[in-house]
Amino acid sequence: MDIKVSDANDIPALVQLINSAYRGDGSKKGWTTEADLLDGTRTDEVNIADLIADAKGGILKCVDEKGKIIGCMNLQKHGDRLYLGMLTVSPELQGAGIGKRLLEAAIAYAKSNDCTAIYMTVISVRHELIAWYERHGYKKTGEMKPFPIGEKFGIQKQPLELMVMEREV
Repeated sequence: MDIKVSDANDIPALVQLINSAYRGDGSKKGWTTEADLLDGTRTDEVNIADLIADAKGGILKCVDEKGKIIGCMNLQKHGDRLYLGMLTVSPELQGAGIGKRLLEAAIAYAKSNDCTAIYMTVISVRHELIAWYERHGYKKTGEMKPFPIGEKFGIQKQPLELMVMEREV
């Protein structure tokens, strides 16, 4: 496995990977699915293109020995903190240590960009995911944010809110 910075050529593969891991029946092969909480897509080509082009960060991809993208995450620098979003691992490969490798890469990225902490938002009812992040050094900050409204973010099947988690680097 190798972790690299994504570019515009990766957009279709990233969109397919992210949507397959978060939404729809195929996402239920892995444990990170949001299919029981949200309908619709998780992202689209415009969103991914914007994240890749953002001067404050980008998307790191994890590729297998054949060059296939099997994981990714969005990293965006905000002051002296790094936002980590859209951490994704192919549903068929979840549990193989790819997510852990991506988190380690986020720490290295944060340090190389003079960040003192990494933060993220997690849907508050995702208890197993929150516990996984806690095992990797992230802590609940106590801050809660409303889940964004609109099809662009997914169609909520129940009221949702986002919990902010953070770790020092």
